[in-house]
Parts: sequence; structure tokens; C-alpha cells
Amino acid sequence: MDPAGGSPHALNARLRAAGAVAEVVLPGGIAGAVVLGHEELKDLLARDDVAKDARHCPALHDGTIPRDWPLRVFANAQGMHTADDADHRRLRALVGKAFTTRQVERLRPRVQELADDLLDDLHRAAAASPDGTADLRAHFALPLPMSVICELLGVEPEHRGRLHHLSNTVIVATDTTPAEAMAAVRELVELIGTIAAARRAAIAEGTAGEDLTSALIAAREGDGDRLSEAELTGTMRLMLIAGHETTLNLISNAVRALCAHRDQLALVLAGKASWSAVVDETLRWDGPVSWFPFRYPTRDLTLGGVVIPRGTPVLAGYTAAGRDEAFHGPDADRFDVTRPTAARHLSFGHGAHYCVGAPLARLEATLALERLFTRFPDLDLAVPESELPRQRSFIGNSVETLPVRLGRDRAGSDGEPAG
Repeated sequence: MDPAGGSPHALNARLRAAGAVAEVVLPGGIAGAVVLGHEELKDLLARDDVAKDARHCPALHDGTIPRDWPLRVFANAQGMHTADDADHRRLRALVGKAFTTRQVERLRPRVQELADDLLDDLHRAAAASPDGTADLRAHFALPLPMSVICELLGVEPEHRGRLHHLSNTVIVATDTTPAEAMAAVRELVELIGTIAAARRAAIAEGTAGEDLTSALIAAREGDGDRLSEAELTGTMRLMLIAGHETTLNLISNAVRALCAHRDQLALVLAGKASWSAVVDETLRWDGPVSWFPFRYPTRDLTLGGVVIPRGTPVLAGYTAAGRDEAFHGPDADRFDVTRPTAARHLSFGHGAHYCVGAPLARLEATLALERLFTRFPDLDLAVPESELPRQRSFIGNSVETLPVRLGRDRAGSDGEPAG
């Protein structure tokens, strides 16, 4: 696997041609496997003999895998994403209440308000640019989910830029050196500690709000389902990173797909397909995560006719499963917002570890796209798709920048930002 990543689809097609499961060499020369087929991946994600806890990977503990292996960050983190069984259920219950469909729906007015304010910023950035372009990722796709998740967690605005930089270095940019990765991990843990300390101070002063961090701290220091300090840090890190990086890529990839398929955009603008369908088809056709680490079979496992030895680090091939012709049909490579099986993707996972933030990601992406293209229906890429710089990652699947031209602005006849 190339740690510098790039578009995963050509490699996925090549691997799938040989079977639904492939043996791979992970960055650093570590033997692993990737599950590429839709049905095989669904099976993997739901099995009770496949674990998330890294104690089930002997190579991580017996010296086979070096201590400075950059991808250890995925194995060493403590939180619900690396827990199994009762520990997983305990940790998930502590955060799940904040992400129910009902709770997320209450955020709709705030998400819409943020989206509209950011579209004003995007308009101003384009107007101020000599060539009339603006980076949609920097001015819209990033700050929207980052603002929402930070408000949920009670993170002060001054920390948000650094949080994105560090999370991108730790999780997304898999071509970093071991020293760079470990330094970023240390700084991220320190920053999360600073954020938690501020919430603890607010609790002591009686000024704490209803943010999720304060709720987690109460669980840490209470008498019920207590969190360890490592679990508190790991849960906050998971919420902050997963709460914005994947939605950033989802919005970016949906915009790219619609700009490249104007006929599909026309269907949505004419009311013949929904923005929700755009989100689901993007998740299937060009999902925000390529190959996500790790799961570990607790016994030798036969999947797709391939034996995966016990303890092997296994990648979940989300973008590969999304274009699996055996499940999605011979036109799986086609972006089609009217596809009846669009909602049957696995990009939010499956089984016990199904993404707890899925309702929030759906709300953010759907509102973002609706507000964006309703206001700027002629929006288009400012450079050819082939010239967009890809993320330097085999985990994240998107581009690093997304320069666009906005076209006509329906906010008002004078063309000035609304509000």
C-alpha cells in the first residue's frame, strides 16, 4: 500500500479482479489484508471472531512490528473504536445519546445558520481573489463540520485550526515519518488535555454547559460507567477527528461528483432526486475513507476464499466495496443519484461499530450541498479534476484543495452576500 495514497479506484479494481480479499503489504513492510467485496466486508464488520482491540495482534507486541511504526496510532488509541464487547457497549453508550436522530435534528437550525454564514465567507473570498476563485474546502467544507463538532464538545474557537492540522497529520497524512507522526500524536494528546482541563474548570466554577466533553468528564469522575483517563482522551480524539475529517471529505467529494456530472445535478435541482440521495451515492461511489485500519481475526479466518491468519491487521476497503460490481451491478463505476441501491453502501460501517455519528454527518452534508447549490447553481471546478491535488493518504479519500468558481449568486439581485 502506497502511504502517499492517491485515488484508490484503479488499485481497488485491480485488486478486486483477483478476488474479494487481498493480501497486502502495509506501509513499513508489515503484512496485512484488505477486504474489498461488499458482501465479504459486511461479513467481516459483523463477525464476533474479528476484534478491534490490538491485544489480538501478536505482532504489535512481540517485536515483529517496530515500536515507531506510524500506523500504531490506530492500534494504540483507546476508545470505543478500538474496544470490543462490553467495553465497547459501555463507551458507545456514553456518547451515543448525543448522536441520536432526534438529538441531531435539533441541530438543524444551527447547522443551517453556520452553512449560510460560511457561504457568505466563500462569496467574499471569491470576490477578493484576482481570478474569482475560492477554495471550497478551506472556506466551507472544513469549517462547517469542524464548527459543529467543536460546539458539541465545548472546544474554544482558538483551538480549531490546530486541531485540524494535528488530526490531519495523525490520521490522514499516512506518508509522514515516524518522528513526525509521534510528535503530532503527543501534541494532539496535550491539546485535548488542555481542552478537558478548561471544561473541568468550568464544571468547578459552575459555568459548564451541556457540551459532550463535560458529560464525558462527569462519567470519568462519577460512580457509574467510569472512563479511564486514556479512554476519555481517546474518545475525545475520536469525536474531534471523525467528527470533521470524514464529513469534510464527503462534502468535497459530493461537490466534485456533481460538477463532473451536471446531468445528475440538474435532476436534483429540478426536484427529481433528493440531496440525501446525492449524499448516499457519494458515500457509495467515492466515499471519504479508502481503506480503514484495523480489525484482527481472533482465529484463522476464511473470507472470500482467502485464509486470513489469526492476528493479521485487516483493512476495511470501503471505497472498493462501494464499486463492487458483484453487488452494485455492471454500472457500479457510474455516479447515479437515482440508483435504487444507493443507500445500501457500507461507508458508515456495519454491525456493532456502525458509525455513531452517521445521523450528524448526513445532516451536515445534506444541508451543506442543498444550501451551496441552491445559492450557487452554476458553481464549477476552477481547474480540471485531474489537476486537483490528492490527499497524501491511503486512508482518507479526497483532495487537499478544491478551487471553485461560484457563478451567479441567488442570494440577492445585487450579488452581495445575504445577511
